[in-house]
Amino acid sequence: MGKAKKREEISNSATASSKSLFKWIALTATALLLGVGVVFALNVPGLGKGDKVKPVNGAVSIPLSKVTDGKAHFYKFSDGGKEIGFFLVKGADGALHTAFDACDVCFREKKGYFQEGDFMICRNCNKKFAIVRIGPHAIGGCNPSYLPHQQSAGNAVISVNDLKTGARFF
Repeated sequence: MGKAKKREEISNSATASSKSLFKWIALTATALLLGVGVVFALNVPGLGKGDKVKPVNGAVSIPLSKVTDGKAHFYKFSDGGKEIGFFLVKGADGALHTAFDACDVCFREKKGYFQEGDFMICRNCNKKFAIVRIGPHAIGGCNPSYLPHQQSAGNAVISVNDLKTGARFF
């Protein structure tokens, strides 16, 4: 009877070790998949980047209180099944700068921009663009493609017609 009990203890110990190993593998795999999923979502055009906005009376309004912290805020506007991406960012000059999340050259790659300090950087060619220079005079090349806006009643207001001009980039 002593040998049978010893075998049972060894068997139970092996089963417990197998369950622990299985749990460890399952948790590791889950963490890895979540990490890959987050990286994938942040790097694939159309995923993980931008709040959706809906127009009212022919324009999109975004509260200035949401976009004046010096960080680039990305948005998406849907037009006939096409997602048009754009961003707003307050520059060191105190002005709000708006542009499509695409440039006049690299837009075919559909990678857009990310912010690094006072610069927006093209995800395709890695060129840096000073936020304070984003505007109507910085056109052509790999510049963020300018998107006009107005400020009214504490909002950044962008017309639907101006947004639709960026459809060619997306």
